[in-house]
Amino acid sequence: MRRYLISMSALAFVAGTLAPTAAMASAQYSKGDGNVSNGKTIYEQGKGDVPACNSCHGVDGNGDDNMGTPRLAGQGFTFLLKQLEDFATDKRMDETMFVMNANAKGMSPQDRRDVATYLAQKQDAFAGSNLKELAANGVVTGKTNFGKSLVEIGSPELSACKSCHGYAGRGAPPIYPVILNQRYTYLVSQLKKFRDGSRANDPMGQMRAIARKMSDDDINNAAAYLTSAERSTPGNPQTPYTIH
Repeated sequence: MRRYLISMSALAFVAGTLAPTAAMASAQYSKGDGNVSNGKTIYEQGKGDVPACNSCHGVDGNGDDNMGTPRLAGQGFTFLLKQLEDFATDKRMDETMFVMNANAKGMSPQDRRDVATYLAQKQDAFAGSNLKELAANGVVTGKTNFGKSLVEIGSPELSACKSCHGYAGRGAPPIYPVILNQRYTYLVSQLKKFRDGSRANDPMGQMRAIARKMSDDDINNAAAYLTSAERSTPGNPQTPYTIH
């Protein structure tokens, strides 16, 4: 019995380090300490040679499937700031719109902090991409039921996405972003970039290790479920915002 308890304690410790709980997330989440007003101005109007962020990411910060741009609204401050810093220092290369590196460099460190703070507090009711509309326009879309299995349970080859990103991809700040209701085309493109190594700014190479084991069907299915998953469900009422 004693050996069993010790083993269970060790497993609990490992699980805790790999999959932050809601309580951990609540303690670690930061909504940012930047100037919201300046962040809003840059997002909506740009600054100097930096164009308005909303020209690609939308007025509400919800991204655009046709442009392949991500939803930024309501994302965790620490994650948003890291991405801007990584673009500014070329640790991450923008291969979607080919402008983020230049735009991040065009902002001062404080500007980047201000924009991240502004976006982190934009918590709207966006419900993800319209898969039927994308399919009608010729986009290959995955199957949500298969995707749910991958995200919530995993497979013999793949760890469940929720082990890091939380149930339904609701996020586990400060490290793991909200991928619930993210744009479908963006989720697919980033998983493929992690798979081929063209995106390599993931902590400890975790996403690259997972994505290398994913087939195109796996990627499409996971993205289909994540973009359309409910942010609050019976028996698991925590949303990306309440756990933050």
